[in-house]
Amino acid sequence: MITSNDWYPEHNEQITPPKTFHSPASLLMRIPSLLFSQLSRMSSSTPKERHILTPTDSTDASFRAQQYQKGTLSRSQLLPSAFAQFTTWFTAAQAAHVHQPETVCLSTAALPSGAVSSRFVYLKELDVKGFVIYSNWATSRKASDVRSNPVASLAFWWQEVERQVRVEGRVERLSREESQAYYDLRARGSKVGAWASEQSSVLREENGEREVLEKRVREVEGRFEGMEDGEIPVPEFWGGIRVVPTMVEFWQGRESRLHDRFRYTRIGEGKGEDGWKIERLSP
Repeated sequence: MITSNDWYPEHNEQITPPKTFHSPASLLMRIPSLLFSQLSRMSSSTPKERHILTPTDSTDASFRAQQYQKGTLSRSQLLPSAFAQFTTWFTAAQAAHVHQPETVCLSTAALPSGAVSSRFVYLKELDVKGFVIYSNWATSRKASDVRSNPVASLAFWWQEVERQVRVEGRVERLSREESQAYYDLRARGSKVGAWASEQSSVLREENGEREVLEKRVREVEGRFEGMEDGEIPVPEFWGGIRVVPTMVEFWQGRESRLHDRFRYTRIGEGKGEDGWKIERLSP
């Protein structure tokens, strides 16, 4: 018999056995609702709570998540190059009106602690070497992480087409000239903001918090007053990094969580179509 102690050893209250017999299959179907009922009764009596979240598209108490049915992925559909395959999928995401498909989760980790940090950024370029983003590389958390551990991962999620792409690789800084070429394309306010913000540093309450930032913005605007947008130089502490991939995974959602997953792995220093090994992964 399953008791509440089996699920919550720290809780002494027992689940009252049902008066009627339930088959193992039907009991399993009832477990989510039983747990939720038990949690509701426990919430007022114990600080230890476990909240099982109902999927946002669920219309009943089944706790069943959405089924993915919009596509399949087979080896015959894949291009030999991970870069070419990404470009194909990215173009398809744009055609399907995926909201900002360039949005990507960038994860880094500090050494020696191994502490991981993640944030959402925009992919700005894909070149023959890798995936490029731009940011502050002096004061930000990711800058600190990369200095101690120059590797990173990227994760794209395109809900409208039920696809993910994951990238893992080493990190390298773009040259000042490469960063300036992109910086020249930015809006003037974004250029000023890059100079003014000591990204991730604390804006202390006793110093005025946001007023400190806004004062820096005014100072930078004054410094560059009268200059054309194209004349504003890129800060030395700001610029692009390239994630040079050693692995790229393409994930297509399927029913019953039996997703299609294919991993591209770099072979040595190979480039182009001959530089990747392709393997299907278990979901």
